[in-house]
Amino acid sequence: MEYALWRFRLLLLLVFATVAVGFDPGFSTSSTIQLPSQKDANEDLCYGSVQPASCPVKCFRTDPVCGADGVTYWCGCAEATCAGVRIVKLGFCEVGSGGSGPVPGQALLLLHIVWLIVLGFSVLLGLF
Repeated sequence: MEYALWRFRLLLLLVFATVAVGFDPGFSTSSTIQLPSQKDANEDLCYGSVQPASCPVKCFRTDPVCGADGVTYWCGCAEATCAGVRIVKLGFCEVGSGGSGPVPGQALLLLHIVWLIVLGFSVLLGLF
């Protein structure tokens, strides 16, 4: 009986964690502090930069920018302009974002994968 109660509590905890990761409180972005690169999603941060004389760009100093395609361009606006990509963020792109797809959805998918692995090992070890 005690073992069944322990399993129920563990299952309840995992379900709660799964729901909590996908929870979006719906805060308005107008009341939060934003970085300059986040204020206008449609604004190109390299607007006005001219096409370099030669592509690909040769640079000696890194100045990373994140393109709308989710790729970090290490030579800055010149390299992104050569690629014909709009810049959405100054600095590195977020790892694993790929330029599209909400990160909470990816985190939820990862949580489900981990849950299935834990469940599989539990069945193999005879815990469930």
